[in-house]
Amino acid sequence: MADPKSSQTAKNVVIAVLTLWSIAALIIIVVWSTSPDLKSSAQCRAELQAVTEKLEGSRVVWTKDRVALEEMVEQARREGDKQKMEIQTLKGLLEAANVSLDECRQENVVLNGNISALQQELELQQQKEVNLTAQLSLQEDHIESLQHNLTQAFHQTASCVSLQAAAESQAQASDSQTKACQSNQQYLKKQLDKCKAPETQQSPKPTSAASPLSGIPVLALLACMGLHLIT
Repeated sequence: MADPKSSQTAKNVVIAVLTLWSIAALIIIVVWSTSPDLKSSAQCRAELQAVTEKLEGSRVVWTKDRVALEEMVEQARREGDKQKMEIQTLKGLLEAANVSLDECRQENVVLNGNISALQQELELQQQKEVNLTAQLSLQEDHIESLQHNLTQAFHQTASCVSLQAAAESQAQASDSQTKACQSNQQYLKKQLDKCKAPETQQSPKPTSAASPLSGIPVLALLACMGLHLIT
């Protein structure tokens, strides 16, 4: 597209040229009319008519060229205004793009900071995972030790229960044996009392040997004591 200033300059140059050409034509006509030439007046009038027609044709051409140039200038002005509007629009878009670019740069800075923070947090989480893994291994060892101790305690408890049951059974057997011994003792005591009652009624007689039944209570007592000690 042509610049409006250059179009205006071309228009002014054309107008000036046409003006100078018109003035020169008029000067030539005046000179021809006042010169002492031997030409006839009819010939001069014919030449004047031809020059006048040429001048009128030049004016018509100049008018057409002027209108065309004015239209071109107006078109160039409109196109210039349109280009100015487009330039302003492009400037606005460029400014918006620059603002968006600055915002994107700031967002990139923030995102880079967030990425760095996330990387640090990831490293901390990985370190925590390592520590938790070690603690978990220790806890598993501790749990295994507790399970072993619990198994041993269970077996010991079962053994103690068995021993307690055996002791209770043995105590019951001892009680039964004790009651049996007491019953035998009472029975032997009654038998001894029965044996002693006739002796007290009869007079004592010297004998050289002891009675066979005199040692029965002693033997029964010793037997009961032995059974009690065994149980």
